Amino acid sequence: MSSDAPRAPISPDDSRILTLARQALDIEAQAVLGIRDRLDERFAHVVQAILHTPGRLVVMGVGKSGHIGRKIVATLASTGTPSLFVHPTEAIHGDLGMIQAQDAVLAMSYSGESDEILAILPPLQRMGVLRIAMTSRLQSSLAQCCDHVLDCSVAQEACPLNLAPTASTVAQLALGDALAVALLDARGFRAEDFARSHPGGTLGRKLLTHVRDVMRTGTAIPRVGMDATFAELVQEMSAKGLGCSAIVNAQDRVQGIFTDGDLRRWIEQGIDLRTRIAQEVMHPKPWTLGPDALAVDAVALMEERAITSVLVVDDQGCLCGALNSNDLLRAKVI
Repeated sequence: MSSDAPRAPISPDDSRILTLARQALDIEAQAVLGIRDRLDERFAHVVQAILHTPGRLVVMGVGKSGHIGRKIVATLASTGTPSLFVHPTEAIHGDLGMIQAQDAVLAMSYSGESDEILAILPPLQRMGVLRIAMTSRLQSSLAQCCDHVLDCSVAQEACPLNLAPTASTVAQLALGDALAVALLDARGFRAEDFARSHPGGTLGRKLLTHVRDVMRTGTAIPRVGMDATFAELVQEMSAKGLGCSAIVNAQDRVQGIFTDGDLRRWIEQGIDLRTRIAQEVMHPKPWTLGPDALAVDAVALMEERAITSVLVVDDQGCLCGALNSNDLLRAKVI
């Protein structure tokens, strides 16, 4: 529907729906702000404790806390903090073996009295595992049995009945994100590190794909010698379908390039090209890249110089590859 189209009047039912939705968002926003305002040195101590843990951060929780815990693990693992989720019920029936003494455990329970969580704490204590609680009650059984406590309490739930976990789960999630961000920064985690955890994503392709991964090599590279006839030059361009051809000397060092654009410009000048050789029509000193350059560098060079093809040369200036914008599109770099 066009934004200019007239809107139907809001019915009383619609008005109530919008009011409740906005109230829910307001309550959840206030819950997150409340978490922010309560952050103190205890949070910093938790971050330092995790940083000095030689093993992994194991997150545990049941019900809605378990769902949030799984998302926190996903964020931590992708931002440089080795993590895994272990369900406490499964832990007391064998999965406790997944946790080692050098690990730390983040136990999540909003009430701090979840039986499944409390049942796993004594064996963890006997193992000497660092225990961190995320709970709303600082005097709860969970908080009393842990080395560190993160306060995730909220004033009220967004649920009109103040029953369904809504604002409280948002608060847990936000606190988990804050923990991940603080750890990310403390570890010196970089965009390149993030890409290595996401090799199939857009960022991964941009930061991990090199020119050598997408360039054409061997006989697929269009090239002719300096004294090649114009007919031979055009034939090579047509056969290789790159929209250009490199012109190389006897040592295979790049001396110039001839492109479809060069052909049009020569024709516009009304010059008879049939008697010319490659050296006479080439564009000397073309822009080149090394095979170890990132593919995004090739994209940047093409955009900056308004070109569609790039030659790839080794340390001695010898031709070793070529690529154009279509190659980069197929690799999903652009």
